Amino acid sequence: MPHLIIPIFIAHEGCPHRCIFCDQHTITGNPAAESRKIGLETVKETIEKWLAYSQREQKATVQVAFYGGSFTGLPIQRQKELLGAARPYLDDVRVDSIRISTRPDYIDENIVSLLQQYSVSVVELGIQSLDPHVLETSTRGHTDKQSESAVHLLRESGFTVGLQVMCGLPGDSTCRLMATAKKAAELGPDFVRIYPTLVIKGSGLEKMYLEGNYRPLSLLKALALASRMKEVFDRHHIRVVRMGLQTSLELEKKIVAGPYHPAFGELVLTRDLFSRARKLLHRHRQKAPKILSVAAADESAFRGKNNASLKRLAALGLLEGIEVVFDKEQDRNTIKLY
Repeated sequence: MPHLIIPIFIAHEGCPHRCIFCDQHTITGNPAAESRKIGLETVKETIEKWLAYSQREQKATVQVAFYGGSFTGLPIQRQKELLGAARPYLDDVRVDSIRISTRPDYIDENIVSLLQQYSVSVVELGIQSLDPHVLETSTRGHTDKQSESAVHLLRESGFTVGLQVMCGLPGDSTCRLMATAKKAAELGPDFVRIYPTLVIKGSGLEKMYLEGNYRPLSLLKALALASRMKEVFDRHHIRVVRMGLQTSLELEKKIVAGPYHPAFGELVLTRDLFSRARKLLHRHRQKAPKILSVAAADESAFRGKNNASLKRLAALGLLEGIEVVFDKEQDRNTIKLY
């Protein structure tokens, strides 16, 4: 089903801390001055513009999403103002849901009640890590226990819950990261986003990097770690809806170091699909299968740049007598062998 997300950025609003890796204005592409102007009329104008531009299909779903900042860290009146501006569009059924992003330590029963009052249905939590040492080193200002409590409360209250996690944070390691992925999966969120840590100009991490106190992940290492995290979430049937930051000229201008690639997510998918196809073909090598079927929607990611994945499988002798097909009816992120 077609899905339209109307983004409204409130960069850094409601954030009590400036995390060591963070510069929301660069990530969102919005200057601080603009984010401060966002009010009732701006929200309405943004929604009207997107609805008019999209020429919404009858069966499409539309979601207003407040991105950036920590929405529930805003003063209550400010939250009511922003949500109140979007609420009429739910009442007249031009919008189907409202999504907010926030911190886990700014979720409690009173906040949950307010969000329900204004028909918010999706809450994304920037937990980033569930390792106490990594959270402290990254100056997150909240604990792993607060993240766990927030997820439990939101799920019990009927919200769709998303988690944002990062790889390559200061103080992190492969062992700590995989423990975070496992704990996050066990919390049972509805979806997850995986972001590699980048050194952004003006962030605290830039200072650490320039002083030699932080070494960012290489692109290959970040791809490998994101792929391993995705495997954990896949095993728990949790959707990974994004890997890598949304690209923008503003972001690219301010990256000092780190595993940035405009197609980071597709590179992870290519790696993941190749690995699964290789294991599947090798496991059933003696059974003489004839068809390797991949979802048509995953064709680009499966092939890789210049058909690299198919060439590697052929070089391993795993495609002898095998026809590779791309099935339009097959679910994404699936590989079948007949």
